[in-house]
Amino acid sequence: MTPRIIVRIICATLLLAPSLPALAAGSASGGSTSGTDPLGWSGSGQLGLAATTGNTRSQNLNAGFDLKFQSNNWIYHFDGSALRSQGVISVSLPGPGGTPVNVQQYRVTANRYTLGGSAALVLNPENRLVSTMRYDHDNFSAYRYQAAIAVSWGHVLIKNASTNLDFELGPGVKRYRVEGATANHTAAIVRGALNYSQHLTANTHIENHLLIEAASFDTFAEDTTSLVVQINKRLALKVSYQIRHNSKLNNVLLLNPYGGVAKTDTLLTTNLVYNF
Repeated sequence: MTPRIIVRIICATLLLAPSLPALAAGSASGGSTSGTDPLGWSGSGQLGLAATTGNTRSQNLNAGFDLKFQSNNWIYHFDGSALRSQGVISVSLPGPGGTPVNVQQYRVTANRYTLGGSAALVLNPENRLVSTMRYDHDNFSAYRYQAAIAVSWGHVLIKNASTNLDFELGPGVKRYRVEGATANHTAAIVRGALNYSQHLTANTHIENHLLIEAASFDTFAEDTTSLVVQINKRLALKVSYQIRHNSKLNNVLLLNPYGGVAKTDTLLTTNLVYNF
């Protein structure tokens, strides 16, 4: 399967999005395609903020959204996240006579956002054909951006009132730029995803989402584990721990003034979530 064919399949699938209202009307009298999942729109938004002034000055903001539309035959999913931090850090600057001098400056220390979307054709309650796209931009990582599209087979392993477990696997294409370089590159990838959720109590559950994009130049992996405590029907508290890893780096990274020479990044967040 060539990259051009993959792009055409994904675009044809995602272009069905304008017909979602008609799909919702046509599926109102039908049953759910995946057990207890409701038909129609559902989603959530989350926000975390911390800021200090005075003797210490810093700002930390992380936000995200998750939207889903489900009919009898299609499942559309859209998500996004953003992370931005500023703080006072020590910077080495040329001083008198060229001697380095350490000074304190208020600078951006994290700037990242991710957007994703998928369209899944439900073949039966256990199997589906999924087209996905993901764009990741990070000023402080090994790669300035990574954009991937893929076509995958999705399979539901477990689905009941307390446990959900499914995976996706398939080929795709990635467009990327190494941090500090100016050239863009394209490579074939194998995409794999594993999604798991488990209810612990009536108002508490855990989630784990694993994404792997394997290519000859690098393997990108992202794993996010969350504990969600429902306060009421609309509001919840969510604590998440995310690990992002790139298997290879490039010497061009040494030209990046922001760093970006670590293969692994971690992120711990505590957010307020609004469900709708």
